[in-house]
Amino acid sequence: MADTVYKAIRKKHGLTREEVCDAAQAKNGCLQPERLERIENGKFPITPDEVLLLSAVYGEPAMCNQYCAKECPIGARYVPEVKVKDLSQIVLEMLSSLNAMRKKQERLIEITADGRIDDAEIHDFVFIQSELERISLTVEALQLWVEQMLASNRINMEQYLKIKNGN
Repeated sequence: MADTVYKAIRKKHGLTREEVCDAAQAKNGCLQPERLERIENGKFPITPDEVLLLSAVYGEPAMCNQYCAKECPIGARYVPEVKVKDLSQIVLEMLSSLNAMRKKQERLIEITADGRIDDAEIHDFVFIQSELERISLTVEALQLWVEQMLASNRINMEQYLKIKNGN
């Protein structure tokens, strides 16, 4: 049987279950080694609170998106899986999508001006909608990248939050 994502991440970090549970307790969480073993072996489903806790322990914010996109029944329907990418790749993809949208901006206005989408407009509308979804995914990928940089202390969290919160 292949390792679950939770076991694989723990092994990647070279931690025992006891060490993970101790780290969780240090973050004011509660997770017992027996519970973690059952989660890792696929015997019990993980809860959202446990995903958040393990994500913080491992410094792996992508775990949250993976859980929402693949394991949560609501998220599996509405949350796209965000791929971990390099900053340069994220920026290039975003610029490509923004350029495509800039070219279609007037067409979007034409299509939506009357509040309806008729058969002659639907092809262009679907293309525009797809580009907007690509932009949304690149924004999510950028957010995930930032969270990873913060979790690994490659961005100064105190300064980042101060600026983000407008202080």
